[in-house]
Amino acid sequence: MGGGRTAGASWLRVALVAAVVLVLDQLTKALVRADVAVGEKNEVLPFLDIGHVHNDGVAFGFLGGGGAIVLIVTFAALALLIGFFARNPGRPLLWLPTGMLIGGAIGNLIDRIRQGYVTDFIELPHWPSFNVADISITCGVLVLVFVLERNARPAAA
Repeated sequence: MGGGRTAGASWLRVALVAAVVLVLDQLTKALVRADVAVGEKNEVLPFLDIGHVHNDGVAFGFLGGGGAIVLIVTFAALALLIGFFARNPGRPLLWLPTGMLIGGAIGNLIDRIRQGYVTDFIELPHWPSFNVADISITCGVLVLVFVLERNARPAAA
């Protein structure tokens, strides 16, 4: 009773979160591509630079030069995530990490397909460059673990 409406509302939430992430990601990357030369760094704070890096791997440069394999793995992960959500749309808060992961993955896929690499620009000391999509993916994984763990615990007696 009401399951269809609940599922529909959950899918709408996923779409809204994914859209917000995607817009923020693509907007920030476009600003960096327009205003920061490749390899250039601009200090924002003593521990934070805005740079312009081309990343042909996945998160933090892993699988650099992976080309088609990176695309295949990304599409497979998205398919698994969407399939899991489709079977569990009423699970509390599952829409949030699903939207974060989809928005981040699509943001980086757009770059990868259009340019052959992802634009990274946030630079911290002793850490590889990253972008808004990477932040959303990383936080999305953490929130997903929290949601799954929270829902897996038996109710307190």
